[in-house]
Amino acid sequence: MAKNFRPSNREASILSKIESSKEYARRKAISGIKDCIEPLSNSIAMKLVEDKLVETTNKNGVEEQIVKCLDKLSRTEDFDVDYLIAPYRKVTAQPHVVSLYVTAFVIEQLINYKDVIDIFGSDEDIYLSINKQVKKHLP
Repeated sequence: MAKNFRPSNREASILSKIESSKEYARRKAISGIKDCIEPLSNSIAMKLVEDKLVETTNKNGVEEQIVKCLDKLSRTEDFDVDYLIAPYRKVTAQPHVVSLYVTAFVIEQLINYKDVIDIFGSDEDIYLSINKQVKKHLP
């Protein structure tokens, strides 16, 4: 016979605090993009090209596309962000929302950009490369 789980008030309070802290960290990361959009987009574009994950004829064009992506992220509603990153949530155990959003952008939309020849590597490789740069610029 299955056991019914009824969390106590204390457990419910702890779970609520954990969820609240996750949401706070997410909002803080997304709002922090505005302060470092240029250096962040430059470092992401450079790292993707250096790691040979993105083959392009114009690195500056890739950087401009990532600036647009980050700007859009800073203005997008939570539902739209969740919808775009949903297929990539399992890439890592504790994903960073900004890294996931840019990864989804690179995989799904940057490939169609006129200056991008091809995108190489797995979803995880792209995420890890982007996440290293995001961690340098955002908490």
